[in-house]
Amino acid sequence: MNIDYELLMNKAKEASKYSYSPFSKFAVGSAVLMSNGSIYTGCNIENSSFGMTICAERCAIFKAVSEGQKEVLAVAIYSPNEDDCYPCGACRQVMFEFQGENEISVITESQGNLITRKMSDFLPYGFRI
Repeated sequence: MNIDYELLMNKAKEASKYSYSPFSKFAVGSAVLMSNGSIYTGCNIENSSFGMTICAERCAIFKAVSEGQKEVLAVAIYSPNEDDCYPCGACRQVMFEFQGENEISVITESQGNLITRKMSDFLPYGFRI
């Protein structure tokens, strides 16, 4: 499947506008492309009980999984607060969990340029049972 990285990043940017981040003031949006071609978006949602906070990437992936889609092809991550915004460790593991036969492309943006990396750059030894 041909991946439109710009479209995916634009959807991540739009999703970042819905971030609920009153504590960290660090908004993040994500868009995930699934193997069936559908795109799901998510944003980080904080909670005063910090352990209940969810990152944008997991929000988007969990939305997809809750609708029966379990194979992620690409993940775009955007924050208006940081150039080249990387996924946290928990998100890396969740992304690895829902990676199918093809390695996930992770798209970030730095100084207006899209950067595409492989999932193995972020989690070289992912855990799966």
